[in-house]
Amino acid sequence: MNTKFPTNATPIKLYRNVKSGHCHRVELLMSFLGLPYEAIEVDMANGAHKKPEFVANSPFGQVPVIDDNGTKLADSNAILTYLIHAYSDEHQWLPNDPVKAAKVQQWLSVSAGQIASGPAAARLVPVFGAQLDWDKAKAIANDLFKVMDAHLSNSDYLIGDDITIADVSAYSYVAHAPEGGVSLTPYPAIQNWLERIEARQGFVAMPESAIPA
Repeated sequence: MNTKFPTNATPIKLYRNVKSGHCHRVELLMSFLGLPYEAIEVDMANGAHKKPEFVANSPFGQVPVIDDNGTKLADSNAILTYLIHAYSDEHQWLPNDPVKAAKVQQWLSVSAGQIASGPAAARLVPVFGAQLDWDKAKAIANDLFKVMDAHLSNSDYLIGDDITIADVSAYSYVAHAPEGGVSLTPYPAIQNWLERIEARQGFVAMPESAIPA
């Protein structure tokens, strides 16, 4: 671990919902990097995320948001990129190599696409009571997991042998897919990938929610 966080700086404020995988991916990277942070729960049940003072920093009224000594950012994948550029000298997280950097971006797009509409959406139904097409979300998740499992059968991480922010971005909703009714049993390579991430120094888990019967 090699970070450039000033020893006398105020901890980064992370405005979050503890059950949100988007928030967890930011918390996970900060923990991996050893960055001091303060987690602040946003009272979303009472609409705190839609109040003008919150929307001023997150125009779509979404968590997470960070406040890094006055630098305020929303969007989890954007925050991951910022944290690496601001505080890490370890290029494994976001490679300089143009091909590897492009592949990281591909998987960040998957996180914002198939993961969001698949396992993340499926989990919203039982965990948050969202009115979504549960069967469609589970089908998207399984289609995605078939591709991911084949890919990870030949690679320790999503981009070769080293962990990157692509893995951090993808981890939370894949690991918690069973909470959305999507079993990981058919996907041994994905399970091995999750275990590798969880075994790393600094790993912090997202609390589990009730798994539907």
